[in-house]
Amino acid sequence: MNEYILSILKDIMAIDSPSGYTKEVIQYCQKEAQNLGFETKLTNKGNLQIFVNGQDDYTVGFCAHVDTLGLMVRSIKDNGTLAFTNVGGPIIPTLDGEYCRIITRNQQIYTGTILSNSPAAHVYEDAKNKERTCDTMHIRIDEKVKTKEDVHQLGICNGDYIAIDPKTTITDSGFIKSRFLDDKMSVAILFGVLKHLSQNHIQPKHNLYFMISTFEEVGHGSSYIDHHVDELIAVDMGCIGQDLSCSEYDVSICAKDSSGPYDYEITSTFIELAKAHNLQYAVDVYPFYSSDVSAALRGGQNIKGALIGPGVHASHGMERTHMQAVENTYQLILAYINK
Repeated sequence: MNEYILSILKDIMAIDSPSGYTKEVIQYCQKEAQNLGFETKLTNKGNLQIFVNGQDDYTVGFCAHVDTLGLMVRSIKDNGTLAFTNVGGPIIPTLDGEYCRIITRNQQIYTGTILSNSPAAHVYEDAKNKERTCDTMHIRIDEKVKTKEDVHQLGICNGDYIAIDPKTTITDSGFIKSRFLDDKMSVAILFGVLKHLSQNHIQPKHNLYFMISTFEEVGHGSSYIDHHVDELIAVDMGCIGQDLSCSEYDVSICAKDSSGPYDYEITSTFIELAKAHNLQYAVDVYPFYSSDVSAALRGGQNIKGALIGPGVHASHGMERTHMQAVENTYQLILAYINK
């Protein structure tokens, strides 16, 4: 199953999908779910719903988001470079020197590089220590442009999306390095679960509802659920760092984040299942985090909710996880479905 999960990951990583520009990747996910034999439906704002019929009327939902961090053209400068604004919360200094793609409204795609406004050490005294923010950086377009008019002639306009190259790499030692493992790694894991259910012809006890959301990075991904769901489990990256227990090898079980505590009984069940199945896991509290379950609760959904996911290092920067975390997360979801 790991090969299938990684194949899905590679495919969706190759499809640019900053928040609000997710139609192509959702079409890919919908086609894959249908190929596995499941009924699907799109919400008005573009979230993908996947339905698995169970044996009773209770519905357990799982959600992961396929939208990523990104940028957008704020304005075109007189010298033919682009000023930009962020979409979501990328760590802006990590973008210095990264390759990107500018996507016009008529679907022309141009490559470029994200650079500091003092990009050359031999020219600018402050090249090494200049603050890196949206206001002190620009996009250098890989076209012969010298003026604002030159850029307009390409069809590039204010409001065009700028997608950041994820640079996805899978090492022989089992590490997965890429931008946007938050949360495309979890999307791939959920497809691994769907593949398992399909190929083994499993009808679970409860109805299962899978949502692939498209606006999580800007705060309202699963705020509305177009289906009756009794409980919703967000499968999203586990945080690693100061004061946290999680590693790149664990499935993270989040007890509380900035939106408040998650459901006590569901969280406790995940902990007991992880112990019973000898999974590597960590329980943590995330101070600067909210999930699609947080959005659903704020949106007034009558659900119980929890949050789990693979441990991911350096979130919103150059992220990394390990296949052990992927496997532990996958097995914990299956254990929960089969409990």
